Amino acid sequence: MSWRPVKAVVGREMSKLFRQRARLISSMVRPMIWLLVIGSGVGSMLQGPEQQGYLNFLVPGILAMTLLFAALLSALTLVYDKEFGVMRMMMIAPIAHYWIVLAKLIAATLTAMVQASLLLVLLLVLGLVSIKIALSLLLPAVLTAICCAAIGGLIAVYSKSIDNFAVIMNFFIFPVFFLSGALYPVNQLPDYLHYIVLVNPFSYGVDLLKHAVPSVATDFSVMTDITVLLGFSAVAIAIACWQFSRESVHEPLFHRATKSS
Repeated sequence: MSWRPVKAVVGREMSKLFRQRARLISSMVRPMIWLLVIGSGVGSMLQGPEQQGYLNFLVPGILAMTLLFAALLSALTLVYDKEFGVMRMMMIAPIAHYWIVLAKLIAATLTAMVQASLLLVLLLVLGLVSIKIALSLLLPAVLTAICCAAIGGLIAVYSKSIDNFAVIMNFFIFPVFFLSGALYPVNQLPDYLHYIVLVNPFSYGVDLLKHAVPSVATDFSVMTDITVLLGFSAVAIAIACWQFSRESVHEPLFHRATKSS
């Protein structure tokens, strides 16, 4: 198989990202609001070292939030291209259809990592992390970004329109984020919420990022985090590729093209 179509899809998504400088800048506003406003607000109720300890606790969670939002919004292009006709041109390319999904998810992962890297640079400038911690966060961030892209791809292939994707994402993203341990420890949650944390794959990405910050307590072992992230990502990507490769998914695209012509 020629890799040119896959490179073309990934290159198209990345060039769009770097052309939209306002998007990159605005992607830094959300985590900084959470870190400085929420962190300072909750931290004001704490005393001395505990206040700084909570800011350190927030760093992995805010980084994970950046990865989650960036990957999910990047996966939206799967739905956008289906709705506005670009996907029909991709479908006639000389590659198996599942490679389109894989290319989109690679682009979503890279987009998430670009935004996460910018955030780490900003945290370094503000003195909230050291160079050693910033570097140690990169590999856990990659695994978390893959997981987030897999979640986004799974939602995208089952969404029939942008509005449908937005509704599902808004319904899905906040429970996934708030019940992950990103903002507060999960070991004190009620049992029924703790079970949700355990089945939430994003929780393991957040926890893996926490392992890179020595002063932050973790909930699972590194091996457990990696196993769950890789296992879930593989299953989610396989389901997304299978769903997208079904003929029933593509028929509406070509029927719409026939009617418009």
